[in-house]
Amino acid sequence: MILGNLVAITQTSMKRMLAYSSISQIGYILIGLITGDLKGYASMTIYVFFYIFMNLGTFACIILYSLRTGTDNIRDYAGLYIKDPLLSFSLTLCLLSLGGLPPLTGFFGKLYLFWCGWQSGFYLLVFIGLITSVISLYYYLKIIKLILTKKNNEMNPYIQSYIAYIIASPTFFSKNPVEFIIIFCTLGSTFLGIMINPIFSFFENSLSLSVFFIK
Repeated sequence: MILGNLVAITQTSMKRMLAYSSISQIGYILIGLITGDLKGYASMTIYVFFYIFMNLGTFACIILYSLRTGTDNIRDYAGLYIKDPLLSFSLTLCLLSLGGLPPLTGFFGKLYLFWCGWQSGFYLLVFIGLITSVISLYYYLKIIKLILTKKNNEMNPYIQSYIAYIIASPTFFSKNPVEFIIIFCTLGSTFLGIMINPIFSFFENSLSLSVFFIK
């Protein structure tokens, strides 16, 4: 959790930043694994399920932008919302959900995960998880701020080429499977958390039928 987030802060590439951020996400998942009880395993499974939507949605946004501009440098995302508000909105929601900001899906996933860890007595790990979640929100918000603000009136060549592409093919309306994945994962990253109770019950009941829990 600590190493992944600290290294992610220093990255200038979106793909590398997300890769190191994924290391910290594994640390959160392990909290549920080491509890050794059914609720901990259920919370871990739920977080992995939610994480698929959050991470895949973020990666899809980055890949789409990279395909259209040829860059994944963080600074080249400056002012993206002016050129492509839908892509900017989707990337923003997925990043905030990864950071665990309420009321997005990632918040409920981490809430159940940390609560199970706390009940099992892993107070230090839960505390470290909370601190590193704040750290992750810091560098996610830095990217979001860059996307939603324009530093100067000059456009870099990547943004200029992106504008030309958008004029020729409006965002989210061409038949592109990456765009469909972005929409699907953004919806999951935003609204799945409101169904956390039935989802938790489903995974808990499914795990209770596993051979590992049959006495």
